[in-house]
Parts: sequence; C-alpha cells; structure tokens
Amino acid sequence: MGPRWKGKGAEVRAQADPMSEIVSRLRSSLIESNAHGLLSGCSVLLAVEAVQSDLLNRACFGRPVVTAEKDRQWFQLSMEEAFYLCYTLKCLRIHGGDNCQKTDEELWEYMTDKKSTFPEFFKAYAHLRTKNWVVRSGSQYGVEYVAYRHHPSLVHSEYAVVILTDGDSGENGRLRVWSDVHCTVRLCGSVAKALLVLNISKCGHGDASPSCVTLYSVEERVVARWSPKDCREDHSNAVTGD
Repeated sequence: MGPRWKGKGAEVRAQADPMSEIVSRLRSSLIESNAHGLLSGCSVLLAVEAVQSDLLNRACFGRPVVTAEKDRQWFQLSMEEAFYLCYTLKCLRIHGGDNCQKTDEELWEYMTDKKSTFPEFFKAYAHLRTKNWVVRSGSQYGVEYVAYRHHPSLVHSEYAVVILTDGDSGENGRLRVWSDVHCTVRLCGSVAKALLVLNISKCGHGDASPSCVTLYSVEERVVARWSPKDCREDHSNAVTGD
C-alpha cells in the first residue's frame, strides 16, 4: 500500500530527522537525567522536563497527562512502552508503590500478572520498534497496534497489527475463523491500512523471565483481500476468429 504522507514536504522532513536518531536522543537524555517512572495499575507514570517532553512526543512514547504543574510534564506509558525503555533501551528505571526500584524480573512478573498476553504483546512491540516503526494502540480499529513509518503528524499509519501466538492457540484468540479474518481485512481496507499479522512463537521457552523474549520467534505476514479484477486475463488484445 505504501506510505501516505500528510502534506507537501512531510516525507522530506521525515527523512531529514530519522526516527532512529530521535529515539537515540531520547535514550541519551533519559540516561543523563536518571529518569524513573512510577508503576500505576497497568501503566507507568513518568515526570519529565521540557526537553524530554518534546523528545517523548517526537518519538511517540506515552501520552501527556494534564496536570497543574508548570515546571514538568507527566506522561503515561503503556506497559510495553515502559518495559521497552527500561529493558531494551536501558534508559528508564521504574519504581513501585513503595518507591523502591524494581528489577527487570520484578517488573516482568508484575506486568505478566496484570496482562496475561504481555509477553507476546511486548515481543511484537519491541520487534516493530527495533525496526524503527512508530507503534501505537490499535484499539480504535479493533487490532492490537497500528504502525507508522514516522511521526503520526507526518504520515498516516501504514499497518494494522494483529498478534497471533503459537499456532493461534494462545489467549489472544484472533483470526480463528474465516469470518473474523474477512471482517478484519475489510475493516483495514476501509481505513486504508494493510493487515500485518505477527505470529509469535515462544519456541518452547515459556515466559518465566524477560530473557525468554529474546528467544521467541516472529513471523510476519501481510494479509490482503483477493481482487478478481487484478487476476483476470486481459482480453482487450485477444485475437478472435471468424
């Protein structure tokens, strides 16, 4: 389907400021400031100053939270976003309600307890983020994520992402019947997105610790509707006999 840029010059602006460099600057800034977030239910709250607020917005991590504070901005990170910054990029420390820093293993246990599908969802999120795609929630489209080539202000999301697990026998339970496949593909087409299916296999490694995630495999498949008109023979130049 290809990228649909928003306005003249959007593609040039994106190429001049790659997402990989924005995320790298964010990582350096968070490390330098010893940034730490606070666990809050199924999310992580992070207080930052103006420069980091700008970088978080440009890198598309979290969503701003409106508060009365003027000297700093609060962001609400999803568990996948927070764990990616903490575990993968090593640039964020996360504290619990007792204000003590959580280890990677403690965070993993907390997040898998809160969300049984967290291991697969995190693997899918990290897989796309590592490839420099911007990943946001796809709940408004009935999918797990939507993926952007760059910042949403510059380009429309290109893929609607559905996660399958270990032969589609996992708890996510998507695309098990053809009617679900058909409806999902039609919905994606109506909003001009390609359906990207990420099949996450644990390869027998379970989910006892975050180190297991590095051993999971990811199979990517783009699903599209079959269009008969694109497959018909062209009879316009056919030779007919008398």
